[in-house]
Amino acid sequence: MLEVIKERDKVTAAELTDEFPLSKSSIHNYLNTLEHEGYIINEEGTYRLGLRLLDLGGYARHKKRLYQSSKDEVTKLAVESGEMANLLVEEHGRGIYLYRANGEQAVTSDSYIGHRVYLHNTALGLAILAHLPRERVNEIIEQHGLPQTTENTITDRNALLDRLDRVRETGLAFDEEERLKGLRCVAIPIIDKNDEVKGAISISGPMSRLQGDYYQTELPEKLKNAANMIELNINYT
Repeated sequence: MLEVIKERDKVTAAELTDEFPLSKSSIHNYLNTLEHEGYIINEEGTYRLGLRLLDLGGYARHKKRLYQSSKDEVTKLAVESGEMANLLVEEHGRGIYLYRANGEQAVTSDSYIGHRVYLHNTALGLAILAHLPRERVNEIIEQHGLPQTTENTITDRNALLDRLDRVRETGLAFDEEERLKGLRCVAIPIIDKNDEVKGAISISGPMSRLQGDYYQTELPEKLKNAANMIELNINYT
C-alpha cells in the first residue's frame, strides 16, 4: 500500500480497493492502522505518505558505518568540484542514494536521498556491479532486467559484462547519458579490507562542463583521494 501511495502521490480507499484483492473493510483497517502510526496522512479521505517513514529511513542510514565514514568526504567533493557528489549502496539488487551534496554549480536531477535506481545505467551502479561476484551480477540481471532509460543505456547482458570488466580493470566507471539525457557522471567503488565492495561515490554534472581532462582525469583523481580516505575510515576506525 505504501508503494502504491508513493507512486500515485495521493490515493483514496476506493482506489486501493481496486488495486488489491482485499475487502473494503480490510483496506480501511490497514489505512487506519497506518494513519494511527503516522505512516500516512488522511486529508479528507485522500491519503499521502507521512514523515514517520523519514524517521525509519534516517535511522537506517545513521546506523550504516559507510554513511558515517563518507559524508564529510562527499561534501568536500561537492565543494571542490562545484558539482553534485553522491554516495550509493546496493540493496536487494537496486542502487540507493545514501547521501548527496551539491556544489555551487550543481544541476538538479530526479534523484534524492533514498531514491532507488537500477545499477546498470549509472556510473555508481557500474562501479558496484564491477566488484560484485559474477554470480551475483547475473542474479541482479535476472531479478531486475536491463531496462532502457536513454538511447545510451546498455540493455544487452554480454555488453554489460564486458563493460564491467573494463570498469574493474580501470577502477573507474563513467556514465555517458545512460540514465538521464544531458548528464554525465564518473564514479569509483569503495572497497573494504576484505576486498568487498561497500558502495560507490561519484561526481555528476552536465555534459557542457564534464568534458576533456577535467572529466577524464581531474575529477577521477579527486574521487580516488576521497575513496582512499573513506576506505581508511571504514577499515581502521
